Formats: sequence, structure tokens, C-alpha cells
Amino acid sequence: MKILVTGGTGFIGKALVKALIGEGHWVTVLSRSPENVERVFGPEVIGLGHLSFLQPDASFDVIVNLAGAPIFDARWSEARKRLIRESRIGLTEQLVSCIERMTVRPKLLINGSAVGYYGDQGDQILTEASSVRPDFSHRLCADWEQAASRAAEFGVRVCLMRSGLVIAGDGGLLQRMLLPFRLGIGGRLGSGRQWMSWIHREDWIRIAQTMIADETMQGPYNATAPNPVMNRQFTATLARCLHRPALFPLPAFVLKTLLGEMSELVLGSQRVLPERLLMHGFLFRHPDLEGALRAALGAESGGFETKI
Repeated sequence: MKILVTGGTGFIGKALVKALIGEGHWVTVLSRSPENVERVFGPEVIGLGHLSFLQPDASFDVIVNLAGAPIFDARWSEARKRLIRESRIGLTEQLVSCIERMTVRPKLLINGSAVGYYGDQGDQILTEASSVRPDFSHRLCADWEQAASRAAEFGVRVCLMRSGLVIAGDGGLLQRMLLPFRLGIGGRLGSGRQWMSWIHREDWIRIAQTMIADETMQGPYNATAPNPVMNRQFTATLARCLHRPALFPLPAFVLKTLLGEMSELVLGSQRVLPERLLMHGFLFRHPDLEGALRAALGAESGGFETKI
């Protein structure tokens, strides 16, 4: 298949593109630095600098939309929040406009989203059918999904992946946590009672591959492992995997002072279950946190290889 991946040089996208190449697909990656695409993936992957370069006769079987400015990299000023929204919603609107103009439209659009869609919901168990609690993360994800869903008007099957914390040893939030925990100064965040919904990156990629192969899949799917944990359990498990204590909690008021509104990402609670994936019969390779962390940490020094 011919597949276009936006955000293909990011933490998830890079591993996905390598897996797709391994399956024999022809992949094009949208990147602000298209000259780096060949360096990262080799000459068989085409780098695309801007969506405006796509002509109406461009043809892809599948588009995977993962583009977006990093959400953790800077405090959420009003300008930063506009950038976060525009890099996701604005680009997705441009992408759907490109799809509308295509002579031969893709069969499938997979759009990245997040469990932040549900907002801060405490201990409430959340499925794809659950109600939401409005906040910045919810509005961001809801508007992002709405922009992507418009592709269905042009006969495109749309799958919306609401991802939890994606675990792998070479990037993401886990990599940011490793140094303090290895130094023995890690600990729970706030009360530690907030739920963390997570997924190993290998399973995330397998979900995307399943969506590509199975034409019956459409609509929203929670891309999370079936066993979410509270933050205090997550941090205790990570410390145990690293053979370190977890004795230094960060109080909520400190996080709110340091991070401002962005603190909702680490203090908010989403207890999310992948109900639709489980009903579909999807089998997780990493259903439990300790096994997922050990797999990620074991692959850390040697890089990530998807085993399908």
C-alpha cells in the first residue's frame, strides 16, 4: 500500500514508519525538514515538505495523521496553546482539504488523538461511549477529531485513536522520568490517586496495523492497555523495575506552580478502558504495566524494534 504519515519523524511516527516499511508498504512522510527523512529512514521513504506540494493526482491508500507540536515542551501560555491547536487542528483541516481535491481518495484516515478527550474524570471508568468533562485537553481533542471526521464526507473510512501515555524507552514521558528515578529521587505526582491510562508503543503500532487491514473498523478507539493504574502504582512500578526507591513525591501545588495549566496533564485522571478494541478481539502484547515497562527498558539501549 501507499501510505502517507504526518508526524512521521516523531516518537510514535518513527517506529510506525519503520514497521510499515518492514511490511513492504511505500511510505511518504510529511516533515518540516524533508531532507532529514532519508537520513532517518533511508532512500525508500519519500519526504514531503508541505501539504501544498500534494497535487490532485497524488494517491495514497492510507493516511496516518500524527502531526502536532509537542504538548509537554513548554508552559501553556495563550500563544503556546494556539500553536498546539493550530499544529493539530489546522493541519488536519488542510489535510482533509487535500483529500477533497484528490482524484483518487484514500480508503482510510487514521487520526491520532488522546484520552485527554474525556477530561479530568477522577475514578470514573471511561469507554468510547462515556460523557466528557470540558477543559483545554478535551476541547483540543474534540476539535481535532471533528476536523478529521469530515473526511468521511468524501467516502474515507476514519479511525480515531485516543491514545494514553505511550511507553517506550527511547522517548516520550517515560524517558523524561528515567533520570530522576535512576537517581533515586523519583516519586508520585500530587496525591498519586489520579489514574494513568497507558499503552506500550508496540501495541499502539499493532492497533494501527489492524485498522489498516480490517475495513470494518471505524470511529473512535481507546488506544490504551486494558489495565490502567493510579500514578502512585505507576511510579512505584517504575522504581521497582529500576531497583530504586520512590521516596520523593512532588506535591500538587508545586506542579501547578511550575507548570501552570499544563499541570492538568499529570494531575488529571482518566481511567480509560479499550472497550471497542477488546470487543473487536484485539490481543495486547503488553497488557500489564510491569511487563510493558520492563520491555521498554530492555529495548532502551538497543533501540526499538517492532515484532509483529
